Amino acid sequence: MALSVIGAGFGRTGTESLKQALEILGHGPCYHMYEVLPHPERVAMWRRAMDGSLPDWDVAFAGYGATVDWPGAYFWRALSDRYPKARIILSVRDPEAWYRSMNRTILPLLRNSPDADMIGARLGKKVFNGRLDDKDHIIATFQAHIEAVQAAFSDDRLLTYEVGSGWTPLCDFLGCVVPDQPYPHSNNADDFAVKIGRVTDKPGG
Repeated sequence: MALSVIGAGFGRTGTESLKQALEILGHGPCYHMYEVLPHPERVAMWRRAMDGSLPDWDVAFAGYGATVDWPGAYFWRALSDRYPKARIILSVRDPEAWYRSMNRTILPLLRNSPDADMIGARLGKKVFNGRLDDKDHIIATFQAHIEAVQAAFSDDRLLTYEVGSGWTPLCDFLGCVVPDQPYPHSNNADDFAVKIGRVTDKPGG
């Protein structure tokens, strides 16, 4: 099964809701960080990938039809090359709102990680150059990422999906009928710590 959808959006841009939406639309199962953390072999694979030893993508995503969230989003260029027919969805939100959500959820885990080998700690170093207390830098990195993804693809391959936009833009882009159910809404900041605690006893990876 080749990936049909590649999510390029950073964490805290509605990626778990997007995961559920893609599965409802028949593009699942959809890979997400929550698919990684309970599995030591996947954690080890992504650690190697962060060090430059890229996996066989077909093996890494075996059984999955889509991927969203980190760690897959970090490798959006490589994945889009490997799966040239896959559609790219760049989930975005207001930068200040995104930072507030990050600062309540992911950033505290990265700042306080006791293990530099954790996936989250490595992502924090790679994505934000380790500058986890520099709000301006973190927001600028977020905005630069959006611009880089938008510059890389034509409109027929890329959807920039604003959090809260619901089914219509997603279904129009993927050529799907709008489901007769509400668009998923999950993993708000209050839920995040509970869900992380369920999938790992080492928050962040």
